[in-house]
Amino acid sequence: MSQRVLRMGMIGGGRGAFIGAVHRVAAALDHEAALTAGCFSSDPDRSRASGRDLGVPGARVYGTWRDMLDRETRLPPGDRIDFVTIVTPNAAHYEPALAFIEAGFHIACDKPLVTTSAQAARLIAAAERSGSIALVTYNYSGYPMVKEARHRVRSGGLGPIRRVVVEYNQGWLATNLEASGQKQASWRVDPARAGAGGAIGDIGSHAEQLLSYVTGLEIESLCADLGAFVPGRALDDDAAMLLRFRPQGGVQARGLLLASQVEIGHENDLRLRVHGERGSLEWRQEEPNALTLRIGDMPEQVLRRGNGYLSPAAQQAGRIPPGHPEGFLEAFANVYRGFFRAVRACGDPAPGASTIVSGQIAPGAPWRVAPETCDFPGLLDGARGVRFIERAVASAASAEKWTAFDGA
Repeated sequence: MSQRVLRMGMIGGGRGAFIGAVHRVAAALDHEAALTAGCFSSDPDRSRASGRDLGVPGARVYGTWRDMLDRETRLPPGDRIDFVTIVTPNAAHYEPALAFIEAGFHIACDKPLVTTSAQAARLIAAAERSGSIALVTYNYSGYPMVKEARHRVRSGGLGPIRRVVVEYNQGWLATNLEASGQKQASWRVDPARAGAGGAIGDIGSHAEQLLSYVTGLEIESLCADLGAFVPGRALDDDAAMLLRFRPQGGVQARGLLLASQVEIGHENDLRLRVHGERGSLEWRQEEPNALTLRIGDMPEQVLRRGNGYLSPAAQQAGRIPPGHPEGFLEAFANVYRGFFRAVRACGDPAPGASTIVSGQIAPGAPWRVAPETCDFPGLLDGARGVRFIERAVASAASAEKWTAFDGA
């Protein structure tokens, strides 16, 4: 399998953007990719200025993403980008994602993937035709202790799951911050750029993905209450919902999901609690190197990152010895690392190999990689996240108590 440095393109993420810098650091952390080209803004002058800031050669800085696609496609395969990272506001994901997938490029896309389920379905179909790999950056699944939580739940250590509580608490939008022109606030509260969901799309989608990744539970129905506390705000800034999951082993688990951006004093307080018949566990994003485990009437255990008693997946996700904190950027880099492994495997197909389809990898590609090696959120995860937002919005607008997750 080739170990050359992969060539990265970027759409968005220029001057004044927060998440673009995070993606660039995460993609480069393991020296597996280098920023090679980009259209860093919808303003061509701003794109060129951002390219200079980032040291990208002027000939590979583009005024529009369409120009980028056209000119990169014309380059020899050994020179063009291998993948493009899309870090624009939500409503601007779909068109470039579809175009680059159809042209055979791999993509990494910020969440939520797109703004409608129909768009997500078209991306999946396009990837099946082209063999392109897609990463959707639900980065919290990259934390080592989240992987340990997943191992403990899915190996049956807690017994059949009864209840899951996931919450994402923030306070940064407790005031009318968008009125000041603050860039991150302005587009997140604008339906034309963010899509149908406010807090439920921005952070509630992270909570849903974390719940799904750790437990494997599938939502059967939900009862959502979405609202906006800040006067004049068009999208929700606070969300609460009850969840019912498809039965597993004769047990129908229940859940509670909270996502709020108006809780003053909270920063990025993402929490997960999973309760089974024999035990429970708890993880907090603001204390990510610890996982609390409670089994039966045994004393509470606090498991810590980097130790030999952890599962192989959790150990492989760590980079430094125990006692040295790892955090947000390293977790983000872990989802990119899984994506890079899949991209490399796709570039070096094994003759006659079949494909493992685990939600991350486009069907039809003639290669085989182990799911634990390429552990990253992909198109099917992204599509489920879009459907989650749609069903939450529909439930909140309905007089019915329960809304079927897959229903119209």
